[in-house]
Amino acid sequence: MALRMLLLGGARAAKLAANHQSARQFASATAKSGAGAGGFIGGLAALGGGLWAANEYGYINLSQAIQGLQASIPQLGQAKKDYGAVRKAIEELLDADDYDDGSYGPVLVRLAWHASGTYCAASNTGGSNGATMRFAPESDNGANQGLHVARQLLDPVKAAFPWISYSDLWTLAGAVAIEAMGGPVIAWRPGRADKTGTADCPPDGRLPDASLGAGHVREVFGRMGFDDREMVALIGAHSIGRCHTDRSGYEGPWTNAPTTFSNLYFQELLNNKWRKKRWAGPLQYEDKSGSLMMLPADMALLWDKKFRKYVELYAKDEEAFFKDFAAAFSKLMELGVPWPAAA
Repeated sequence: MALRMLLLGGARAAKLAANHQSARQFASATAKSGAGAGGFIGGLAALGGGLWAANEYGYINLSQAIQGLQASIPQLGQAKKDYGAVRKAIEELLDADDYDDGSYGPVLVRLAWHASGTYCAASNTGGSNGATMRFAPESDNGANQGLHVARQLLDPVKAAFPWISYSDLWTLAGAVAIEAMGGPVIAWRPGRADKTGTADCPPDGRLPDASLGAGHVREVFGRMGFDDREMVALIGAHSIGRCHTDRSGYEGPWTNAPTTFSNLYFQELLNNKWRKKRWAGPLQYEDKSGSLMMLPADMALLWDKKFRKYVELYAKDEEAFFKDFAAAFSKLMELGVPWPAAA
């Protein structure tokens, strides 16, 4: 509407000033500028002449007109921010027969989780904004071992869409992976900005330690502002992926469907029989078959009465789990992001 009014106002004023010598010379010069890109530039120049005349005759304010045009006409050379295309590019990377269980989905979720889970509400530091895991020492932290795989996997996407920040790309990849593996739709929005160096890396130790119990779980998640229900829902991400001895020191998957997002993790945790694994590695638990495992932090959800009620809920109601997980994961990825104030 603003552009239409400017065009009409400019045309009217230009008509009234048709015999104005300067305007005729200006229009004549632009008419000779050629076709194609030159014609487009010439058209803008002619429009500029009309606006100049409109300003002279008092029909419009030229300064306001220019601002309106800047808002209405796309900037030359500016890339369109097509997040749908980014989503598609991420989806095309997920399937990989030669990686783990045939999908990069779980490691992309882990990247988004670990990039976001460093947030501290008290100091308003850490979180997904910044993508500081690009830098040491954060990239070398024990909790982030193996995540170079996910970061490198997304580098070609970043190269194809250089306008997207790493912060947005990593979190979007986590959301896309969850949805592609059968999970809920994750509310996601862009707006994160990348940091430029190690000074912004959060201190080590903010991510959950799988060897500890309920008190530690509440301390870590509580620091970010989550309640018990949200904590259990977020840990339900263990429905996908597996542990690796060369990364976390632990070994094995939580479920028999590690590339399908579901409530199977809670069903296994609640209904299976777990015993300490006899091996040279750190304490973990295994089922009778020895093919599935649980970490001490997983078992804490079963042994803590307040946590257990949500384990029981999610084990029998996948819809409730999906709803709660989607809300909590979206919240996790937005913690600490300085969103612009609403207009």
